[in-house]
Amino acid sequence: MFNKKKIAIIGAGPGGLAAGMILAHRGHSVQIFERRPEVGGRNSPLKVQGYTFDVGPTFVMLPQAFADIFSLSGRIYEKELDIKQLNILYRLRYGNGKDFVVHYDKTELKKEFDRVFPGEWSGYEKWFKFHKIKTERVIDCLKMPYQTPWSYFNSKIIKAFRYIQAHRSVMSVLSDFFQSEDLKWSMAFQAKYLGMSPWECPGTFTILPFMEHAYGIAHYRGGVHQLSQVMARILKEEGGVIHLSRQVNKILTHNGRAIGLELADGEKILADEVIMNTDFAYGMKSLLNEEDRPSFNNDKLAKMSYSCSTFMLYLGIDGTFDLPHHNIFFGSDYRRNLDEISKLKILPQDPAFYLQNACVTDKTLAPPDKSTIYVLVPVPNLSANIDWQKEKQSYRDLIISKIEQRTEIKDISKRIEVERIITPLDWRDQLHVHEGAVFNLAHAVSQMLYLRPHNKFNDLDNLYLVGGGTHPGSGLPTILESGRIAADLISSS
Repeated sequence: MFNKKKIAIIGAGPGGLAAGMILAHRGHSVQIFERRPEVGGRNSPLKVQGYTFDVGPTFVMLPQAFADIFSLSGRIYEKELDIKQLNILYRLRYGNGKDFVVHYDKTELKKEFDRVFPGEWSGYEKWFKFHKIKTERVIDCLKMPYQTPWSYFNSKIIKAFRYIQAHRSVMSVLSDFFQSEDLKWSMAFQAKYLGMSPWECPGTFTILPFMEHAYGIAHYRGGVHQLSQVMARILKEEGGVIHLSRQVNKILTHNGRAIGLELADGEKILADEVIMNTDFAYGMKSLLNEEDRPSFNNDKLAKMSYSCSTFMLYLGIDGTFDLPHHNIFFGSDYRRNLDEISKLKILPQDPAFYLQNACVTDKTLAPPDKSTIYVLVPVPNLSANIDWQKEKQSYRDLIISKIEQRTEIKDISKRIEVERIITPLDWRDQLHVHEGAVFNLAHAVSQMLYLRPHNKFNDLDNLYLVGGGTHPGSGLPTILESGRIAADLISSS
């Protein structure tokens, strides 16, 4: 059915693995070159003294997206991973101490609505009904590539037009259904997945909370990084090869075409097609000569809009705790918090933060009677004038004090047995994330669909892009979809 090709993939993150799985299953010769000693990129594990953390993603949502990728590799998603559906999606704690527990079960959720947000349930039912259609139609639009402006003139876009709502913000769309600002926040914090404020994020992305409410949130036994581990195994079973600790120094080009790779040791790998699964701006600047990428020269890259960064704490804790798997803690002024990150570009002193207590679901992640506590704090990316070498320890101390003040773990500072920190500087220097912008290019209207870097790179033939910096965008389901789109484009070329 397909002409067999030699495929060279740069990076063994989820997008590259997804593309590789599909292409290997279709009979192509697939090699992945990964500079680190393990697969996964930001979807890799951090293992320290018997504790296992996910470095990056901790939410598994939109299961059909994963199932589709696995089916294209001849596999059944539910049989390849040990999947645990969470009964409580997450617990939100507001600055005034009020809790809102978001249940997957709608009967339990209604009880919580009546307790915390009386009178809002009818709005929720309207929101759910509208977003069921919106999400189905928008997802259909995200599954196709946008290589030319003519891509907009298709039946899927026309059918979805009134639901895309990109001209409005997330908070504006939510105001059509809800009165309470706190309730809107529970449907808006997901804009953080895109590294944006919900007052700026396009209203298209109110589909994110709907995906959680409609399809649930899952956890993989052993950690969310199991996704990359399993995909790597499947790729190898399909005949693909993964070369670990093999850094790519440049993409080889000739007469406007990508023809292969040059590794750090000087070895050249020739290929019919090249897939770049790196951070977008980092890959452009480090793997291609500027004359090979006129659409994304250094001036253009500098003018593009990038997401926020994150300050991360990975804590191995003595003891176990009765709090949900996922927890979001808002500060006293959430909008001010987000403005500090995106506009003022200063370190929030009363930050919102996310805390994962994964051992309440999965005891394999820590020794007996211990816990892994994962903390994510959105902060400005490295375009801000913040000296992280100077601020790292004091900001760590601030976050620890906030955990003791605002969570059930009142003595966490005395219980820490293992501790690791990642700052925006570490994201840049250790994981090669441009400006430490962990959610990649921002999802502004000016960087969506055709206006986002294309899956088939326009400036060079035979070069394809996957990952959060290309279409459809950041987040595990969409990153996997970028791999599927690239695989289909290669297979049909």
